[in-house]
Amino acid sequence: MAAQLSVNLNAIAMLRNRRDLPWPSMTGLGRIALEAGAAGLTVHPRPDERHTRRSDVPALLALVRADFPDREFNIEGFPDARFMEIVEAARPDQVTLVPDDPAQSTSDHGWDIAANRTLLAGVVARLKAKGMRISLFIDADPEAPALAAAIGADRVELYTGPYGGAHDDPGQAARELERLAATAQAAREAGLDVNAGHDLTLTNLPALVARIPFIAEVSIGHGITADALIHGMAEAVRLYREAAAGNIADGAADAM
Repeated sequence: MAAQLSVNLNAIAMLRNRRDLPWPSMTGLGRIALEAGAAGLTVHPRPDERHTRRSDVPALLALVRADFPDREFNIEGFPDARFMEIVEAARPDQVTLVPDDPAQSTSDHGWDIAANRTLLAGVVARLKAKGMRISLFIDADPEAPALAAAIGADRVELYTGPYGGAHDDPGQAARELERLAATAQAAREAGLDVNAGHDLTLTNLPALVARIPFIAEVSIGHGITADALIHGMAEAVRLYREAAAGNIADGAADAM
C-alpha cells in the first residue's frame, strides 16, 4: 500500500501572513488538496504564529470533520502549555511531537528521547487518553524507536531533512537513505508505524518509499507548495500521490 500523503499547509499560511488579508486561503487550498485525494492535512501552529495561527485550527478541523470524515488532521509542535491547549481542544487524529525551539526557522532535528523521557512520557499518556494517535519526530537513529515505543508512542516520524538536503550529492543521499531505512526497520521491530517528512520532493520521494515500502504517511509542505505554484494544488497533490506510490513524475526534476 502506498504511503498516505498529508499536505502541510504552513507554507501557504506563511504566504498569507505577508499581508493583512485572508488569502491564500488555508481552508480553500486544504479543500482542493483533499478533493484531489490527499489523505489528510497537517499544521504546525508555532508560538509566534508566523504561519499557521491558533485561530486557523478550528476552521481546518471543521473542514476535515464535516466534509472529509474519512481523512485525517495532524497537528505538530512542541508540547508546551499553549500547544497542549490547542490539541486538547481540537483532538486531531494525530499529534506529532516535535522538539522545536521558538527561534528555529523550521524543524531541524528529532527528539533526544532519553533526555526528555519524563516530559514525553507524560504528554504521550495525557494525549493518548483522549484518543489521539501520537508520533514522535526522530532523527535517523536506530536506537530511537525502541525508546519511543517504551514511552507509549504509536508512530515515529523520520526527519528526512539531511536526505532532502543532499539533493545535489547522490552519494550522500544514498548514505542518508540507508540511515533512514535502518531506523525505519528498528521502528517496525519495536511495533511502531513509520511516518516521514521534511524536504521531500517529487524527485527524492520515490526512492524513499522504494527503500522503505512500509512508510505509513509522508507529510509534505514546502515541496508541494512550490510545485503547486507551477501545477496548481490539485495537480501537485496528484503528482505527490504518484511519487508516494513510487512513481517518478515526468519532468519532476525540471519542476524543482
